[in-house]
Amino acid sequence: MLQRTARRSVVRRILIATFGACIAIPAVQAQNYPTKTVRMILPFAGGSDTVGRLVATSLSESLGQQVVSDPRVGASGNIGFLAGAKSPADGYTLLMGAVPVLTNPLLNPKVGYDGIRDFNPVALLATIPNVVIVHPSVPVKTMRELISLAGKSPGKIAYGSGGFGSANHLAAELIQSSTKVKFTHVPYKSATFGIAGALSGEVDMVIVVISSAVSYVQSGKMRALAILDEKRNDSIPAVQTSAEAGLPGLIAVNWYAILVPVGTPQPIINRLNTESVKVMSTPEMRERFAKIGGAIHTRTPEQTAEFLRAEHARWSKVISGASIKAE
Repeated sequence: MLQRTARRSVVRRILIATFGACIAIPAVQAQNYPTKTVRMILPFAGGSDTVGRLVATSLSESLGQQVVSDPRVGASGNIGFLAGAKSPADGYTLLMGAVPVLTNPLLNPKVGYDGIRDFNPVALLATIPNVVIVHPSVPVKTMRELISLAGKSPGKIAYGSGGFGSANHLAAELIQSSTKVKFTHVPYKSATFGIAGALSGEVDMVIVVISSAVSYVQSGKMRALAILDEKRNDSIPAVQTSAEAGLPGLIAVNWYAILVPVGTPQPIINRLNTESVKVMSTPEMRERFAKIGGAIHTRTPEQTAEFLRAEHARWSKVISGASIKAE
């Protein structure tokens, strides 16, 4: 009996020691992290690429190890998102996340990843709002007038987008579902072609990131109706927000967040969050984002997860309500 009790005691001590060692390993990893080059997967060209490279350069200095940009563009971001989801969960692969990491799987469940289940959020970094702009020939000057015109003549207002399931398309669907009006969708190969279509009068309206619209609004080539955000934007301060226009639910911003593969040790996530918040809080970074109409919005991993869940639920409702499927 005494021998069995002694053996059990030894086994118990071994198990406790092993468990304690397992807990200690991530903490030690985080303390020493990073010990080699870190890569930042960039799933898109354009704004996401610009933000990602800017953050990667700043993190290199903050972490003391090089953070290299790794462009994996194509398939509406799915190539990069899938590469991020399938990477080792060791903190050496970061992903520059944006709205499509959540909406693409909703549009096509066969993409091979899930934006919520397959990633751990590190930090929300910044947002850049969208703005509704119309050709000067469209007889409306406010968002309310646009909704009124569309309500009287369903389908009369045609809008351009970067294609089915693009951010421009989903933002327009959000307006339609919120106001019960009907526009005519004209998909283009990209948002750039959509803007060109609006400039030429081929379509009446387009919803684009504010940095792409400012020059056309200031020159009078296009008319801005509303910023789809909670606050006015310093780039075009005279333009109302959707809430000021009496439509508070119309929020559609381009956000940027650092994600890592699910299972990445929490101490490493916390370290990355601390360094990300630090680099994003500098006056230089704030100034850079202000120049493109953006704003810094850093959050903890937990707050970022909450933000992503809310975004996922909101766009899921829009996509299912409009029965949108990726082509």
